[in-house]
Amino acid sequence: MSTRFVAAIFVFLFTLLLHNGCQTTYYAVWEKLGKEKRHLLKDQVEKAQSEQQEASEQFKDVLTRIKELYGFKGGELEEFYNKLKSDYEQSESRAKAVKNRISKVEEIAKDLFTEWEKEINDISNEQLRIKSSESLKNTKKRYAHLRLAMTKAESSMDPVLRRLRDYVLYLKHNLNAQAIGALKKEVSTIKIEIERLIQDMMKSISEGNNFLKSIS
Repeated sequence: MSTRFVAAIFVFLFTLLLHNGCQTTYYAVWEKLGKEKRHLLKDQVEKAQSEQQEASEQFKDVLTRIKELYGFKGGELEEFYNKLKSDYEQSESRAKAVKNRISKVEEIAKDLFTEWEKEINDISNEQLRIKSSESLKNTKKRYAHLRLAMTKAESSMDPVLRRLRDYVLYLKHNLNAQAIGALKKEVSTIKIEIERLIQDMMKSISEGNNFLKSIS
């Protein structure tokens, strides 16, 4: 049995344990492999950055698709509808991936800080205890900046998805030139929302880099 296959089995089992709520077992197994909660948090933050980057690219593709309306002077309406519908479904999938990853970051961060606070009390040396408390306080502060950026980016996806869903349903019910004309008037609005979303994503990714540097 190859090492890669064994590793894949481990990852699957860990994911299964996490989804089933067996957090204690999940952490215990990782600790056996030399990964503390701090390492797991770093991993999840990096994965959240990747999910956000992929979501940003997807929303950029959506914006490109929407801009096609400017030059739409006729043609296959059904084809345009199917492409927009596909864009919406992919965007929704990317958004869910981002939200799920942020939830994992928040969960592990909460558990890490709870453990840290408890273990500080076990430090008998007063000076070391004070330094550890200060380190925890600073880490919490930096994480707060990251969490704020992540949740802002997450919330920015919702209005874009709602508007895209509206467009898809409207076209589904009205595949005609008048429908395209109505959507052309909406292009500037969703353009602003998508550009704001991408900015929020980039800000979140940047805050992730700052946080990762602080706990390296």
